[in-house]
Amino acid sequence: MTALMSGLHEVLPANRVFTDPDAVAGYAHDEAAGAPYTLPAAVVRPTSTAEVAAVVAHCAAEGIPVVARGAGTGLSGGANAVAGSVVVSFEAMDRIVAIDRAERLARVQPGVVNDDLRAACAEHGLWYPPDPASSPWSTIGGNVSTNAGGPCCVKYGVTRDYVLGMEVVTGRGEVVRLGRRTAKGVAGYDLAGLMVGAEGTLGLITEVTVRLRGARAAERTVVGCFDDLPSAGRAVAEVVASGAQPSALELIDRFCLRAVDDWKRMGLSADGNVLLLARCDAPGVAGDDEAETVRAAFDAAGATWSERSTDQAEADALFAARRLVYPALARLGAVLTEDICVPRTAVTDVLARIEQIAGEHDVRIACIAHAGDGNLHPMVVVPPGDDEAGARGRAAFERVVDLAVDAGGTVTGEHGVGLLKMRGLARELSPAVLAMHRAIKNALDPAGILNPGKVFPAAG
Repeated sequence: MTALMSGLHEVLPANRVFTDPDAVAGYAHDEAAGAPYTLPAAVVRPTSTAEVAAVVAHCAAEGIPVVARGAGTGLSGGANAVAGSVVVSFEAMDRIVAIDRAERLARVQPGVVNDDLRAACAEHGLWYPPDPASSPWSTIGGNVSTNAGGPCCVKYGVTRDYVLGMEVVTGRGEVVRLGRRTAKGVAGYDLAGLMVGAEGTLGLITEVTVRLRGARAAERTVVGCFDDLPSAGRAVAEVVASGAQPSALELIDRFCLRAVDDWKRMGLSADGNVLLLARCDAPGVAGDDEAETVRAAFDAAGATWSERSTDQAEADALFAARRLVYPALARLGAVLTEDICVPRTAVTDVLARIEQIAGEHDVRIACIAHAGDGNLHPMVVVPPGDDEAGARGRAAFERVVDLAVDAGGTVTGEHGVGLLKMRGLARELSPAVLAMHRAIKNALDPAGILNPGKVFPAAG
């Protein structure tokens, strides 16, 4: 501890190094229920790349673990502190460095909040599409580290599709620039792409260059109500088969709707057991036609009610309610949040199997989904203080992870592996592929200090 503190105080002012247990407690973990953590030895708040590099170089020399942290909104334990670690909080590196309208790109520090970037881009007639449910709070650095998605990724792609380049501090404390700022470029390996979704295990990202799009057309919202999850899954299949390409296609089950209603009194759960929300943003008449195609697909799958919203405020409120689901459920107990992604053709069967798993383990599994791309978020809700229910919930959680792999899918679509999905990752990837990952990790983090114990289970 003496060596740690003396080294940190040499590179950072005292008011940006914290060791008091009460001060560091708020930085010890993200929002993942059930993921282990411990208080870090210290928390630092750098304001520049040079300071980050100095911190990492010191920790590499002393063998001290380094855990990068954005806003702490993660749901996999990826930002959880480990014993003796230094948590590097990027909250003070929150500057939008530049927005280039001509090149349609932005340079930002990692602590910039997603919605703040989107608002700044809108002032230039531009749009940054990735929109995770946590966009009012989550940061670009965290979004890049987990390759975050969101409702509109069904049409516009995930964070990786918008990252052009970045500045990174490696596990040796070196500062490197990766990627490019041009529209095209294939020189060398895609090392910038390698950092996206690496969850802080390969380097600390200190600046990101993202591509932007022009302002989007007005959206049309279509709502459908269904009796059960399988029928809503069939509606998703009908939309896909129709050739329509909605900019969002979100599923919310009745338990989620009631949780939001009980909290915010929005009256969402009055009309059905499952809600599908679609948005279409094709320009002009094409958008109207696409919205009608989606509504017809809902009806063909057995919707008990469907309608295209003509009230923009009402439509926005529905999507705002979708973002409120997780905090609404968290009011009821611990929430073990899944993040599986399966082939779209498997959505109906997987939703039915999730209901069976819930019954077999006698637990409540609430479900929301980016249904248009097969990214499902089953959430096991465990009453507070009920250890037996907690054990059943964890068993159900692992069965859903296995279900995703068995269905030809993946254990995480956008939240990351962190601590909670390591067993599932070992099932999803072959031993040879896991060895490739570990070789890359060893090359870029030779001291093994960057977010150790995350993502990959120990080699056996």
